[in-house]
Order: sequence, then C-alpha cells, then structure tokens
Amino acid sequence: MLENALTMRNVSAGTKITCKTLVSAGLIALAVILPQIVHMALGQPGGIRWLPMYLPVLIGGCLLGTEWGLAVGILSPLASFLVTTAIGSPMPMAARLPFMMLELAVFAAVSGLFTKKVAANGLWAFPAVILAQLCGRAVFLGAIAVTQSFTQFTSAMIWGQIKTGSIGLAVQAVLVPLIIIGLRALLIKDKTDD
Repeated sequence: MLENALTMRNVSAGTKITCKTLVSAGLIALAVILPQIVHMALGQPGGIRWLPMYLPVLIGGCLLGTEWGLAVGILSPLASFLVTTAIGSPMPMAARLPFMMLELAVFAAVSGLFTKKVAANGLWAFPAVILAQLCGRAVFLGAIAVTQSFTQFTSAMIWGQIKTGSIGLAVQAVLVPLIIIGLRALLIKDKTDD
C-alpha cells in the first residue's frame, strides 16, 4: 500500500527505500515498546491475552507488503529480545524467540500478500489480517508440535495460550484494518491535495 502511494507521487527509488526503512524501524520500535507498556500495566498475563507485538507486525504487512513486512515480522521479536535482555528481563524468552520470529514472519508475509488489494480497497485489510492470524498461529502450533520432544513447550501448553490470546487477536482483527483504512485514506487524501 505504501509502495503504491509513493509510486503515485513519482518519488525516486532511493526515497522509497528511505521511507520504507523509516516506517519499518518505527513499527519495530513500536513492537518493542507496546509489550513493555502492556506488561507494566497488566503483567505477563496481559501480554499473553492482548498480544501487543502482533499489532505493529500486522500493520507492517498490510502497509509495506510481503518483503518489508517480513523484515518487520522477523526483526520485531529479535529487537525486543535484544533490548529487554540488555535491561535484564528478556522478552520474549530465548526459548520462545525462534517460534515468535517464525510466527510473526508468517503474520507479516501473509498480510503483505494483500497490500495491492488493500491499496485498491481498504476493506481488504480485514481478510488480510484474519488470514494472517490464522496462518501464523497454525504455523506456531505446528512448529511446537514438531519440536516438542526437545523443547520446553508442548502443543497443549501453546494451544492454551492460543485460546487465551484469542481476545487480543479478535480486537486486532478489527483494530488493525481500521488503522490501515485510516492510513490509506490519509495517503490518498495527501495525493489528491498535491
């Protein structure tokens, strides 16, 4: 969607890369900050219930497309882990990090597949987000099922967390598309004002 808006403005390839890099960095920073705020306000159960890191990643996929969104999805949990480890409380914990990187990569890649459709009609953000959530959670659960014999996670444990997080996913299934629709309207409005 952002690519389309930048192309309509006839910006150079270098400017496009700079803009996408800044937006990606902002979304990754938000993916580090939001969980900290939720954990301070609601404790660890709040993070499992509301899944705050997922919100910027889903926005990144819809806004930036598959490739740039994929980078946001992979780098968000990694950046969070590095920053929070430096301050003494790793989040996500090291054992969970590869699974979150995989899950959020799928979230971003799948929602990113819809970016051109979302650019044409913002309502496409709803199926983009819902399909991304379903695929990401399925991949996460599948990865746990395959590796549970040598990790500390079991399918039953993760299924319980998935059920707990369904509230956060439901809220994000509405909130993220509304944010994307709003951003799309701003991008189009800015173009028509030029």
